[in-house]
Amino acid sequence: MNDVLTIGDAMITLDPSQTGPMRFSSTFHRKAGGAEFNVAIGCARLGLQTGWVSRLGNDEFGKYIRNFARGEGVDTSAVKLLDHYQTSLNFKEIREGGDGKTFYYRYPSPTTELTEKTLDINSLRNTRLLHITGVFAAIDPQKNIPLLKRAITIAKDHGALISFDPNIRLKLWSKEEAQKNLKQLLPYVDIMLTGVDEADLLLGVSQPDEIIDACKQYGISTIAIKKGEEGAIGYCGNETLSLPPSKPVKVVDTVGAGDGFDAGFIFGILKGWGLERTLRFANTIGAMVVSVYGDNEGLPELEEVLIQLGERVFVER
Repeated sequence: MNDVLTIGDAMITLDPSQTGPMRFSSTFHRKAGGAEFNVAIGCARLGLQTGWVSRLGNDEFGKYIRNFARGEGVDTSAVKLLDHYQTSLNFKEIREGGDGKTFYYRYPSPTTELTEKTLDINSLRNTRLLHITGVFAAIDPQKNIPLLKRAITIAKDHGALISFDPNIRLKLWSKEEAQKNLKQLLPYVDIMLTGVDEADLLLGVSQPDEIIDACKQYGISTIAIKKGEEGAIGYCGNETLSLPPSKPVKVVDTVGAGDGFDAGFIFGILKGWGLERTLRFANTIGAMVVSVYGDNEGLPELEEVLIQLGERVFVER
């Protein structure tokens, strides 16, 4: 049985070799990325048994992504390589302060062939937690919302928790489309992992207490509000807690920080930790991710996080 299962796209990420506008970048480094993919990698590095459901092109990029996930210990038995599809790409633009833009080349996505009929039912029946995001939903809302509902229903019927990160990408769909579609998933969610801006887009509220109240109306019992350099706020068991951020050594690339936070928060929940320890653990991972270039290169192993928290001693030699 897996501890965590996630469903979603993965892409080849092409990172520029220099900062600044992408039109001036002439060389790029090939990497792998994707919201659900990054969370799977993050959970696996922390030591959780992790599975990933997806479709990739039967090309060199698709083989690279699948092999990368396998190498990290992710169960890829529900990842299929498809003929007649090209693996999706995205190019990143990174500015000096670590912020940037993403340019997608993902249509037609191989995940078009991931349907309710081709879902890996066995994986859904054998996981402690199913993690979903709004990114996969946005690729093809008409098909993927029913697919996600089906996956959620199977997983919940077999005792799994459902964690959800709205991860709203307005380059993929409009605010109105995101609201209409993602709100259909909220009644099934146990753990909400959201940024303030995403909560505002989805729920129409931006103050932490309003976000918590809005989520509770859907029956969501555990909530984490990611505030970036301002830290995070958590809610669980009628307890609300605000924690300051963990300070990164240096911010070089902010992409993937939210995915790292998600993996850390999921880890704490599955380990039965209290809210404060879980939130601090997730905050620390987010800070570690932004100090490394790449979508998932900065996702740490458990030992590294515990050293960062001062719970283990680092022995250099």
